[in-house]
Amino acid sequence: MSENYYKEINKDRTIRLREIFNELPPFARDFFRSIETTTSPLTRLNYSYDLRLFFSYLSAENVKINGKEPTEIDIDDIKKLDLTDLEIYVEYLGLYFKDDKEIENSSRGKARKIASLRSFFKYYYKKGMLEKNVCALIDMPKIHEKTITRLEPNEIADLLDLIEQGEGLTDTQKRYHKKTKNRDLALITFMLSTGIRVSELVGLNIGDIDFTNASFKVTRKGGNMAILYFGQEAEKALAQYLDERKSQKTYSIDEPLFLNLQKERLGVRSVQNLVKKYAKLASPLKNISPHKLRSTFGTALYQETGDIYLVADVLGHKDVNTTRKHYAQIVDDRRKKVKNAVKLRD
Repeated sequence: MSENYYKEINKDRTIRLREIFNELPPFARDFFRSIETTTSPLTRLNYSYDLRLFFSYLSAENVKINGKEPTEIDIDDIKKLDLTDLEIYVEYLGLYFKDDKEIENSSRGKARKIASLRSFFKYYYKKGMLEKNVCALIDMPKIHEKTITRLEPNEIADLLDLIEQGEGLTDTQKRYHKKTKNRDLALITFMLSTGIRVSELVGLNIGDIDFTNASFKVTRKGGNMAILYFGQEAEKALAQYLDERKSQKTYSIDEPLFLNLQKERLGVRSVQNLVKKYAKLASPLKNISPHKLRSTFGTALYQETGDIYLVADVLGHKDVNTTRKHYAQIVDDRRKKVKNAVKLRD
């Protein structure tokens, strides 16, 4: 795994965070300083986006703020807010306009923004700067669990066949396909065989792959290192792709595992686009993304092993309840199978 890659990503996020500080009230920096050692740069950046929206709303919409610019709002202004003010803000999140663009937040989007506010208010309440924490009284939106969208075995076979043969692609896509077929096949086979996150995938270097033990080293979400394993199909596809890389003289243990046509590290957006391109042809009725390939792997692994703790470990979930939530329907299906397993009378 390229440490330099993740250092650069986190450096960019830190720089962006500091830029957003200039759009927030000065007192808000104390909050970000307090969570420096317990959160990742990405988490802090997401908090800053959520709080920037909140203070922009207060400046434009809340009469108690009296038209102050976001950077002029102070802790005394926050003390004026009551539960109704915050509930009106949550209602506002459902539909608002930014730069003439209409923006909607689902229940999940609202919940994330409320969670950011709760952390923010909790800090100043704990510091004694707020006499009461009204944000703790906001009800979280009810979030309905999503149905797991995944590929069935026949759809997986169709997807891989399509990548190999290029059938259904436009003439323009076929021209590119000749250059990327081995890469695309290796990439999608690897995702389906390991359940790796797309953000983890694009950070892999050739040196992270160990063909002797059919394993690879990955930096997981949160920064922890892990050794995971891949099967024979992924091994074959990777070997074929890396042989091509050797002939192109772009093979080195320090090189990114997956390159774009400009011989640079393939990015998250590019992986999302190529998965969508092939999946739309192989399974037109399903909206398949890299995360759905991860769900496909997780489902298959659980159906094969019945071990939810193993699935959680391989997928990199810190809390098994996260895994259980995502695969609740499958867990229930397995429970149904044991309803007649115990006989009370012969």
